[in-house]
Amino acid sequence: MRIIIDAFGGDNAPAEVIKGARRAKDELDVEITLVGDCERIKSQASQIGVELNGIELADAKGVISMCDEPTSILKENKDCSMAVGLRLLSSGGGDAFVSAGSTGALVVGATFLVKRLKGVKRAALATVMPTSKGPCMLLDCGANSDCRPEMLTQFGIMGDAYMSRVMGISRPRVALANIGSERTKGRELEMSAYSQLEGSGVNFIGNIEGRQIPLGDADVVVADGFSGNLILKTIEGMGKMFSIELKGMLASGPLSMLGALILSRRIKGFKKKMDYSEYGGAPLLGTLKPVIKAHGSSDAKAIFNAVRQAKTFVSAGVIDNIKGALENLAGSSESKKGAD
Repeated sequence: MRIIIDAFGGDNAPAEVIKGARRAKDELDVEITLVGDCERIKSQASQIGVELNGIELADAKGVISMCDEPTSILKENKDCSMAVGLRLLSSGGGDAFVSAGSTGALVVGATFLVKRLKGVKRAALATVMPTSKGPCMLLDCGANSDCRPEMLTQFGIMGDAYMSRVMGISRPRVALANIGSERTKGRELEMSAYSQLEGSGVNFIGNIEGRQIPLGDADVVVADGFSGNLILKTIEGMGKMFSIELKGMLASGPLSMLGALILSRRIKGFKKKMDYSEYGGAPLLGTLKPVIKAHGSSDAKAIFNAVRQAKTFVSAGVIDNIKGALENLAGSSESKKGAD
């Protein structure tokens, strides 16, 4: 299995990407292709003391920045490391692609260069995040601000496939983000999506309010990209605030510091549980081949985990599972039309 990595995507590229790629090559039994300016990659690797033996390099002189228009990946920035990597994936040069670069550019590039699965209305950016009861997938997290009910239904199906195949959750609980638990709550979008999700074949448990998400009351939470991004960023901000407050309390005096020392193992365990880098990145669900969006501030550990995630994505056959589920839904819809 070969994983293609954008060597120049993210705030800490290329040094941290190179370190993460080296570790992945050594520990995960995968082949690695680093995409970017080959001379710069070699020079940086030499400076940080990382050997590139066994790692393939694919040359790409350009880099798309966070400030560039996402659509520029198709024309003005078509030779950037992200675009070259996505085309390499599409042409069969690898089994999955990982980048910590611009989210918008990655969504556009994956949609038009790698292409969507047949029948998928829009690819969804999905984030696996920690809750008090285990990991939960939130999708969409920002790729699609405006959605139709059938898109939310497909998000539920794709999230179900990922969490069952990759995270090993039997019959994931799929919920629809809403302002109340009653099926009549929300906009026309949510009310229509509710009815469709009921007949989608997933384990749909109804609506879920924002406060229930961190408590782990669902394994997959479906939302339009605008709402999903607000939910995600709010939870991230609250987590950071709690971390700062806890650190301040534990360092406020000798007794507090002693308590912190006694609880150090549990505190480390809690920090690990809440660490985004443990999950690797956000899969873009709905494309013909696996694409993973690593966090923009990813370090070597996060890149390594994103590659591990990509490997599991491929091995678990998530895309074939999504295909089958969508075909079943389409067949069911046609049967209902015929009966009517």
